[in-house]
Amino acid sequence: MHIMEGYLPAAHAIGWSLASAPFVGYGAYRIKRVVREHPEVKMLLAASGAYVFILSALKLPSVTGSCSHPTGTGLAASLFGPTITTVLSAIVLLFQALLLAHGGLTTLGANIFSMGIVGPFVAYGIYRAMRSLGGGAALAIFVAATLGDLSTYAVTSLQLAVAFPDAVSGIGGAAAKFLGVFAVTQVPLAISEGLLTVIVWNLLTKYSSGEIAVLDKLKRRIA
Repeated sequence: MHIMEGYLPAAHAIGWSLASAPFVGYGAYRIKRVVREHPEVKMLLAASGAYVFILSALKLPSVTGSCSHPTGTGLAASLFGPTITTVLSAIVLLFQALLLAHGGLTTLGANIFSMGIVGPFVAYGIYRAMRSLGGGAALAIFVAATLGDLSTYAVTSLQLAVAFPDAVSGIGGAAAKFLGVFAVTQVPLAISEGLLTVIVWNLLTKYSSGEIAVLDKLKRRIA
């Protein structure tokens, strides 16, 4: 879920950019290290980035100043961990802002925080927790992708509420209103994304099982 160009006050835009910057920097370090040590995962990394780009470009108009869409970050987070997914999301969001008028440069930091940081961390945490408890990979991927998407929309609602609190009920009331409006489109989108991600995951495990095994070992050491 993207906040559109110029919609946030300048102080908010700068604040979200500063909050997102350390995650992007560490994620870039992680990508460089993983690719250097295991160049065989490059194609899987590219495929994960393409998945984020394609799904997050499928936008539906939502409340003024935003739009609803799948995020695609659950797959990358489950494969590579959340911080690498942050960088993939940042690249996707930048290209979409420049080429598709989707999101924006002034709201890039806020969109990275919701879609590229919170969503991937939630998805990764759920996936690892369910797998460690003995849950099947397909179910873990479905829940991770679905809730990762929903957490992104929840954070976007909070970002908009902080920027534009309700005159009577304040930030909490505004957040509840944004959540209620977004839910109409975002909940079915999130469930659909979860189902599609399971299909893609099954294909990857069939044709790239060796690379996935390498990534599983890496994730146990560093997220």
